[in-house]
Formats: sequence, C-alpha cells, structure tokens
Amino acid sequence: MEALGSDLRIPEIFFTTELQATEPTCDGIVLVTDSINKLSGDLQQLKVPLNRYKSIDASVEKEVVLADAPDFPGARVIFSPTGPLNRDYDDVRRFSDAAVIGIKRALKSGMMKPLLVCPPDKLFKEAPLVTLLGALHALYVPLEIRETCPEKAAKVDFLVVWASSQEEGKKLVLLSSALESGRTVCRDIGGSDPERMAAPKVADYVQSLFSNSVVAVSVTSDSVILNEQYPCLAAVNRCAKDVERHRARVIELHYTGEGVTDKTLMLVGKGITYDTGGADIKAGGIMAGMHRDKCGAAAVAGFFQVLSILKPKGIQVIGAMAMVRNSVGSDCYVADELITSRAKRRIRVGNTDAEGRMAMVDLLCHMKELALEDYDPDRFELFTIATLTGHAIRAVGGNYSIIMDNGPAQQAKTAFQLQSAGDEVADPFEISTIRREDYDFHKGKSEYEEILQCNNQPSSATPRGHQSPAAFLIMASGLDKHGIDSEKPLHYSHIDIAGSSGPFPGIPTGSPVVALAAKYVLSRI
Repeated sequence: MEALGSDLRIPEIFFTTELQATEPTCDGIVLVTDSINKLSGDLQQLKVPLNRYKSIDASVEKEVVLADAPDFPGARVIFSPTGPLNRDYDDVRRFSDAAVIGIKRALKSGMMKPLLVCPPDKLFKEAPLVTLLGALHALYVPLEIRETCPEKAAKVDFLVVWASSQEEGKKLVLLSSALESGRTVCRDIGGSDPERMAAPKVADYVQSLFSNSVVAVSVTSDSVILNEQYPCLAAVNRCAKDVERHRARVIELHYTGEGVTDKTLMLVGKGITYDTGGADIKAGGIMAGMHRDKCGAAAVAGFFQVLSILKPKGIQVIGAMAMVRNSVGSDCYVADELITSRAKRRIRVGNTDAEGRMAMVDLLCHMKELALEDYDPDRFELFTIATLTGHAIRAVGGNYSIIMDNGPAQQAKTAFQLQSAGDEVADPFEISTIRREDYDFHKGKSEYEEILQCNNQPSSATPRGHQSPAAFLIMASGLDKHGIDSEKPLHYSHIDIAGSSGPFPGIPTGSPVVALAAKYVLSRI
C-alpha cells in the first residue's frame, strides 16, 4: 500500500491491492458495483458475507446495506449498489451517486478509515476513478467549518481505495487527489458565503493558494484601471466600489507547461460574489442562493489548481476571474444606460440582472487581443464559464453543463469533444447551438446603441434564454469579427453551469473542472 502526499483540503488517500491486512488499518469496506456476481479474483471473498446477508434481506443489490463481515477490516461491509445498468441510457454517474450514498452510510455507522472498493467495469472504464471522486465529494467539509471548527475539519482519518494493480492504484491516487483538490478550491470559492468570499477575499485566497506554485497570479483592484480596461465590469462594480470589502477584483492566472506549447486555453469565469439583481432587484424570495453566482470564476481557479499539481506538458492556460458584487443602491448602474465596451461597441443596458455577461465581456475581449498578438488558428481556444441563466436549468435540467460553440469552434468539434470527455468522468454536458435569432435578439433597436445587453424578462421566460447571451458575448467582445469567414478565426465556446454547479442548499459540484481536465490535461501528464 502507498500514499501520495496529502493535500490539507482533502482526505489523505492510500491504495491497496488487498482486501485484508491493509496498512494503515481500515475499519470497514464500502463496495460499489451493480451486482455481487461481478466480484471476481480476490474480490470474490466479499460474496460470502453479502450472500449470507442476502439470505435474510432481499434488498441487497437494490439499496445500501451493511453486512457483518468478521473476516474483513472493521468486520463490516457496506454494499452501495449502482442498480442495474441499462446500456441505452445509464452513464457512469451511477457509480459516483452510489459512492456518495455508501460513504454517507459509512459515516453514520462510525467508520473513520473506510476502504472503498469498485471492481473494474467493462462498460465504464473510468468507474473506479469516478467512484473515488464520488466518495471524496461526500467527504468535503465547507471552508467556513474548517476555519471556525477545526475539530470538524475532516470527516474521516483517511480513505483507502482498492486497486487491481500497483500501477492502477498509483494512478487513482494521483488523479483523484489532483481533481478533488481542484474541486475543493472551486467549492471553497463558489460555495462560501458572500462575505467570506467577497472579491478581495477571493483574491487573497487565490494568491495564497498559488504563492509557491507554477501558477502566476496578478490582481487588479484599482477603480481607474478597471474603468479604463473593463468598462462593462466597472459599471456593475459602481455601486459596490464604495464599500471597501466589496470592491471588484480582476484575478488573472497563468500556467505554462514544459516543452513546446501546442495548445493555449483562455478561460474567463463569472465571479458575481452576490447578485441582488441590481436596480432590477430580485424580488419574490428568489435572491437567496445568489452567493453561488461566482461558481464560474471558482471553476477557473479550481482548474488551475489541477494544473499546479499535475503539471501537464505542452499547454499554456490563461485564466481571468471577474470578481464583482452586483449591489443595489444610489450609485448602481441601471437599465437604459449606454456603455461602451473594451471592443468599442455601444451597449444599451436592458436589465441590470444580466450582470454576468457584463462582468465577463471585456475580459473576453482582452483574451481575444492576447490571442491575436501571437495568432495561431489551431492553438487558441477561448471559453467563458458562468452560472449565467435560469433558462439553462429549464432547458436541460439541474445536472448538466451546457456548451455552445462559435463557428470556428463548431468546425473543430470543441463541444462534442468536451461532452465526450465529460461523459467518461461523470461531468456531463449538453450541447446547444448559437443561431441567427440569437444575434438578431441583441442587435441595437435604435440609432443610440449597436448592441442590446438583454431584454427586461428573466432568461427562464425568454425564448432561447441561454443561447442568446453567448451571441451577446461574441458581439460585445468583438469576436464576431473572428468567425469562420474572417482572416483570423478564433475558437470560442461558452459554458453555462447554472444547472451543473450544484444544489442550494447543498455542496457545489465543482463542475466543469473534471471535464476540462479530462479533455485538456490527463493525456499530457
């Protein structure tokens, strides 16, 4: 059995290739699979206690059970079944879901040193990794609890995972530690309350996190610079800037891997630390939970944490976190204002509750400019990541990210490739298409403005309510000049994580950190 150096934010993870005589000593087993009959090799030993339990309880393989197992660590086995796996519609999330249930049952039973077992699955090759990530999700402790109640900072002493070989075990520990560390950063920033993770404190957290790493961090806070370089974000910040603890921050992160760079990712994350709706205030009790409107920027930071640990080669990543509070007050920006973006596009504000696209658009323009300075049509991929619209949830439900490509990215099949990568690691995407109606929707309605920021209805009540914001971002950033027919096309994809970022109340998921890592990082380590 071996362990990788543990990260302070996640449980220490070990692996073993044996069920018995594990070291350090475990106090129980959590088994995740669909059928007892799949247990083979050394794992066949588990059939004895489970079949014995099955003789008195027919619910085995239908719901989580705890069986007496005197011959195994802790003398107990928790079997958390995935349920029957239907090839037509089931996916690998069955394993992560079962792992969450199994670990929660283990905690209730008093386990502090669980041994997690997931046999290899022919249908889902990443089932063991996904199962381990599910267990780690259940073991996450919120930042505020870790800081104020140190005695509750960990739910277990450590976690051991069974592996079919030494090589597989080392891989599971390395990848799960890195991915969970990234998701933890994402959860810490995205899930913490609007004061603990106000913009200045997010900057402090990120600077401390990467202070001795391969990731470089720079922070812009000066209001004059924000007004000059990011006028749309500055408009959102106008009401918050006079409250020192709420002042906006633009946090930039840079990573360059060893070797020749053949891919450059540019990520812009929406970091609305609290969204009141601004002058178009959220009414009717729908404001609660709006501290989660920073999960896009949180995902950017989480992805960089993965980069800092795995250090993939041949890739450069530039990130920007647009951290700003959408406050309401005498100095807040209002509908009907005309604001000129960094790309020199005149924008009429239609609804101050559409602040996320305003916060990101000038940062996206900045990324566009950087890409054009060192232009390579195949190397650069630009992304915005945001909890942007309620329409995303209405369109595809509460468990999926939505990705949509501009023309060059669509030709390169960016969305399809990221969806495929996400499917392998239980971080699923649905794909939407940006169409001509979305561009028409945002064309200026009078001579005053070139672009209309938004209508005055909620996105969930607006046809194509999650697609059209992508068109706005393309138009207002000047990316519309870099489509398929241009001399310098640029690949751009918008990711709406309003549904996939996690429930409230509840723990953020960390999406889409794992999917991005699966597509762009894991093959480079």
